[in-house]
Amino acid sequence: MVTNSLQRWRVRGGTFILWGLAGASLVFWGLRVVAPADTAMVAVADPGTVSVDPQALARALGVGPAQSVAAAPAAPSRYALQGLLAGRDSGRGAAVITVNGQAAKAFAVGSQVDEGLVLQSVGVQQAKLGPSREGNATVTLELPLKK
Repeated sequence: MVTNSLQRWRVRGGTFILWGLAGASLVFWGLRVVAPADTAMVAVADPGTVSVDPQALARALGVGPAQSVAAAPAAPSRYALQGLLAGRDSGRGAAVITVNGQAAKAFAVGSQVDEGLVLQSVGVQQAKLGPSREGNATVTLELPLKK
């Protein structure tokens, strides 16, 4: 009977690797069992809900005080643009706007910002508000330039 010596060495090598893995596993678990457990588990309290102040976040990200520019007499001082998210090709986006000094809210394009004003479009540095989605813009809000 003729046996291939290469086949014999494959079986021997495979057996050696399996026994090596078994020995390493035995050493690992033996050390885990024997090691002293001097570290105590600490209970972590639930942080609860986190409230975020958009104006403080804007200041932390380097946005200066927002300036509003009006294209029509629609009381532009009531609105302040805090941030923008503009879609390049889709025409969609959102703007973070403060109304009457209240907490800033995010408004999607087409949603109502205030009584009789809808967010018409957002650009790179500006947001346009008007009475309807397709009409002329009555208020244009711009982000302040960084210095």
